[in-house]
Amino acid sequence: MRTFLNLFGRSPFAPLQAQMQIVADCVHLLIDLFKALENKDYSRVEKIAASISEYEHQADLAKADIRDHLPKSLFLPVDRNNLLEILSTQDRIADQAEDIAVLTTLHPIVFFDSFALDFKLFLAKNIEAFNEVSTIILELHDLVESSFAGLEAEKVRSMINQVSIKEHEADLLQRNLLKSFFASESQLTLVTFHLWQRIFESIASISNLSENLANRVRMTLEIK
Repeated sequence: MRTFLNLFGRSPFAPLQAQMQIVADCVHLLIDLFKALENKDYSRVEKIAASISEYEHQADLAKADIRDHLPKSLFLPVDRNNLLEILSTQDRIADQAEDIAVLTTLHPIVFFDSFALDFKLFLAKNIEAFNEVSTIILELHDLVESSFAGLEAEKVRSMINQVSIKEHEADLLQRNLLKSFFASESQLTLVTFHLWQRIFESIASISNLSENLANRVRMTLEIK
């Protein structure tokens, strides 16, 4: 695992952006994971889950490397603790993606038509929220150049608001999903019912953490 220290010379956010790209690899593989699950291709589910776990491990290594090589004396245009909190929140998103992947491999589970569409909409909205905050992180080097002011700062604030909107939309979709899911309760075994509930909760955490991450960036802007 390479050291991220040299990235700070280019931008205080470059290491965070590098780690976020690894986190994105974890999250985006969830689409393929559930497509394989819907097709009952359990061998592919196992392979994709293993890939997600590997990316999550890389994200952990990146987090540790950044923390280990961020000197307390390093001058940064933002608060050091804010940088570390952004880093930790990003890492928790990767953790959630891995948790979801693991849950799909514990026991063969199937989609039912009664909740399949609601599930796909719910998953897509959570990934939309993540993609929005991922784009925000990739915009942060422009914020440094604009001294956290002007049109660039307003652009990022607008994007932050979009993350909150998408998180709320994900909440509404989760309610619809749960209604259709509970209507299928009699068709599910106790184990499968429990696993799906945990999967729903973990997926919801992706948009929740994305909103938390966006709000952490907002705090950084307000401090400036």
